[in-house]
Amino acid sequence: MIYGYIRVSSDKQTVENQRFEINNFCRRQNIKIDDWIEETISGTKAYSKRQLGKLLSHVQKDDLIICAELSRLGRSLFMIMEILSLCMKKECKVWTIKDNYRLGDDIQSKVLAFAFGLSAEIERNLISQRTKEALARKKSEGVVLGRPKGRKSSPDKYKLSGKERLIAGMMAAGVSQRKIAAKCKVDRNTLGRFLHNGHVDDLLIEMGESPKGKCNAPLAS
Repeated sequence: MIYGYIRVSSDKQTVENQRFEINNFCRRQNIKIDDWIEETISGTKAYSKRQLGKLLSHVQKDDLIICAELSRLGRSLFMIMEILSLCMKKECKVWTIKDNYRLGDDIQSKVLAFAFGLSAEIERNLISQRTKEALARKKSEGVVLGRPKGRKSSPDKYKLSGKERLIAGMMAAGVSQRKIAAKCKVDRNTLGRFLHNGHVDDLLIEMGESPKGKCNAPLAS
């Protein structure tokens, strides 16, 4: 299979220029594109989260990917090296037009693949080391690492946050907790915890209702 890969960074850019270049190149080489992959996304986005990642997951030996230039694959040298190294492992060829790059089955490509793979591994190790050093420095400066205490149980983390008045109104009208949970699209246990923590108590008191009595309402349908 021969694939034409086109990527632009924004909607304001057009894929037509890249398609024109690739088609002209294919005419000169007397080859034909079997499938086009086009996407509008930043080259800094991980290739695994792009259409390119899907393409790389199913390419096979002797498949060919043609693109306008290497920068269409990614915006960092590390990412490009990782992509080309993956292509070499799968014995897939990559050709670019503007920079006249050829990744194939020759000895030069194999040497490059080794260099790409080694460079990518070194870069990963350097990133890991820099991260560890930065965390150690922050810790020595007294910075508390990790999620702040209490964030997990803060009201804005609840699925029912913002629905207090709706819940209180239904409870005041005698609606069962089962139906309230269904209306709010949550599990009954989630609603039970929400009520147990007193998030609607004040509203029920305003309505002249007893929070304790309403919270202990039967779960019958």
